[in-house]
Amino acid sequence: MVIHTRLLAGRVSALLAATLLAGCVTQPEPLYRWGEYENLIYTMYMQPGAAEPGLQVQKLRADIERSEAEGKRVPPGVHAQLGYMQYMQGNEADAVEEFAVERRLYPESSDFMTTFIERIDNGS
Repeated sequence: MVIHTRLLAGRVSALLAATLLAGCVTQPEPLYRWGEYENLIYTMYMQPGAAEPGLQVQKLRADIERSEAEGKRVPPGVHAQLGYMQYMQGNEADAVEEFAVERRLYPESSDFMTTFIERIDNGS
């Protein structure tokens, strides 16, 4: 009886270990590659001046290029933030282009991005 109980306990332990390992192996890939985006936003609001527009443009462009090279989607808001930083630097045409990309990739942002585009186009 003792041998049968030990054998059963061994099988249960092996089954539990296999189940746990299978759970670890099947973790889905992240949908987006967030890169520096979250840190830049945090720094911009928590330490004004520490993440100036030129630095953000550089890092966001690098993140977008890396995401595309890795075949990952650019997260929502990245092109909008890049557009805003372009606008802050006086690059209105580039800002409009980034807002349009954000609107195309994430249609739920359409009203918001269209408002920015129209304001730039109207000189507001």
